[in-house]
Amino acid sequence: MFTKLSKKKVMTALDTVIHPKTGTSVVTAGAITDVLVNDGEVFVTLQIDQGTAGIMEGVRKKCDEAVGKLSGVKSVRTVMTAHSGATETVPKAAGQNQASGQNQAPKKAPPKKGFGHGAKPPPKPVAIKGIKRIIAVASGKGGVGKSTTSINLAAAFSQQGWKVGVFDCDIFGPSVQRMLGEGAKPEFTKDDMIRPVTRHGMKAMSMGYLVPEGRATVWRGPMVIGAVQQLLNGVAWTEDGDLDVLIVDLPPGTGDAQLTLVQTVPLTGVVIVSTPQDIALIDARKAYDMFVKTETPILGMIENMSTFICPSCGEHTDIFGHGGAKETAAEKDIPFLGEIPLHLDIRTNADKGTPIVLAAPDSEHAKRYMAVAKKLMGALAG
Repeated sequence: MFTKLSKKKVMTALDTVIHPKTGTSVVTAGAITDVLVNDGEVFVTLQIDQGTAGIMEGVRKKCDEAVGKLSGVKSVRTVMTAHSGATETVPKAAGQNQASGQNQAPKKAPPKKGFGHGAKPPPKPVAIKGIKRIIAVASGKGGVGKSTTSINLAAAFSQQGWKVGVFDCDIFGPSVQRMLGEGAKPEFTKDDMIRPVTRHGMKAMSMGYLVPEGRATVWRGPMVIGAVQQLLNGVAWTEDGDLDVLIVDLPPGTGDAQLTLVQTVPLTGVVIVSTPQDIALIDARKAYDMFVKTETPILGMIENMSTFICPSCGEHTDIFGHGGAKETAAEKDIPFLGEIPLHLDIRTNADKGTPIVLAAPDSEHAKRYMAVAKKLMGALAG
């Protein structure tokens, strides 16, 4: 009798895979931190120690093989996430010498150092073969239209003849898969790489393609770091030719995903997006500060939702104010790339899965995105 594929059945299959460090199964060792099952598609998270990726790659493949043998499995993907593996030694009693029992002054903890206070300096970024440029689009704050800006800039580069990829770096709230049109699910190459989805002539990868829409991704920091690294380096971006540019749509804030990106790959630069009002610009300045501290080139700033254009009468209304991003760019001595209005057509076309640059290329809004893309292309060429 046919039984439905379940998380329990997947865990039972994974229990046959031996962890090389403990000699027990990966399940018993606590290395399986998450399992997602949806309509025959299985996504497994395998936690490893830093520096053991080479050894654990074989374990990862065995996990895929074990789960792949289950009835009802259409596809399976095991993703490795890394943690430092460092532990702190806690004395039995504060200030007591454990060997002699004599009281001693507690030793001062070594000063925290390195970005993110890690015990070791961050690894040097490694370029992805075949990708000529990587541009991150950041905001610092959510809700300012960063993803809409990302897909329209990507489309504008594509319209200028560049081969383009789009990577949605937001693990918790992915949106690129909706804004570019959902299309087919990612497949896997014979080398066990994820084949990106092709939309409007552009390569795209998002957690939204791998996790069912509406399902929360409840992951801690190390899992987010592992997922970002896997989706950057485990995707066959250049299977059918080099990319001129990879646009990375960053999540809001200055946390794990942003730090992982700047430490994993050498960024050509970052574009900061903000609306004009002070509350958004505060976080945009924080994003600027983070990229300065990580020595990431800042290509410029865009003012999004710069003014509201009434779709009926064409009247302009500065709902969020006007000119704040331009003033901030001047204050920080970085290029101001342009203003994008708040218009219904930009939003509706993104919701439908076609950027305004492609849906209405002759519109004033599309021309503004194209102008920003041309400025960036000129700066990168120089």
